[in-house]
Amino acid sequence: MFVNLAVAAVKILVGTIIKSASMTADGFHSLTDGSGNVVGLIGVYFAAKPVDRDHPYGHGKCEMFAGLLIAGMLFLLGGKIIIDAVNRFMSPLWPEITPESLIFLLSTLCINIFVSMFEHKKGKELNSQILVSDSMHTRSDIYISVGVLVTLICIKLGLPPVIDPVVSLVVAGFIIYAACEIIRDNGGVLLDQAAVDADEIRNIVLSFDKVKDAHKIRSRGSNNDLHVDMHIMTEPDLNVEECHELIHCIEEKIRSEINPKIQVIFHVEPYKREV
Repeated sequence: MFVNLAVAAVKILVGTIIKSASMTADGFHSLTDGSGNVVGLIGVYFAAKPVDRDHPYGHGKCEMFAGLLIAGMLFLLGGKIIIDAVNRFMSPLWPEITPESLIFLLSTLCINIFVSMFEHKKGKELNSQILVSDSMHTRSDIYISVGVLVTLICIKLGLPPVIDPVVSLVVAGFIIYAACEIIRDNGGVLLDQAAVDADEIRNIVLSFDKVKDAHKIRSRGSNNDLHVDMHIMTEPDLNVEECHELIHCIEEKIRSEINPKIQVIFHVEPYKREV
């Protein structure tokens, strides 16, 4: 969070000094990385609360709501940058490019690369949707910074200043695209989109000889909070104890092959052979 805020401050300051709309826009985009971290911290805090009477499935979806809030912030920022770019088209300014400003931009670019890679790695290790989403946001910042760097170099080589607001529009496009990706990833969890391939689950279940069929397989949640329920048909002569042992064996195999934190609910039915 502190690294993102420092990077944003440098970009906005340098962009304002050299009158570069694209660098300033990139700085405000970096600022959303820092503010997104704050939202993420709040979301993770509430998501980590334990199960209680009113929330028997826990509070894990708070993390997804935080991701949607970050996406909303990005949409607002993208709109602001588009308006500023249009104004710059009508009143173009020549950016005052200096070697120091290019060095600052290169430095922040390297920092963003490190932050994005580190955050994405930790997100995968911890099965944290908010970390993965935020790392995607920071990754888009890398491409934007590269575009800004190329723009400043092109202006330094004599291209017209109109290229600066053009790149600002590209920056806005990246921001809006990142927002759409975050909505897609988090919205799927909130809408209980299928989280596991039903055929994969079915193949595991049918690998047990006493199971004759499996159907109505449903899944939802995220890697850190995964739920599956299904109907299975077993040999009709199994008693309650044997069914209980069979279900535990199936559950352990699903956990070992798909996700160790998965929670499975079975509805057992007797298998009737067709005469």
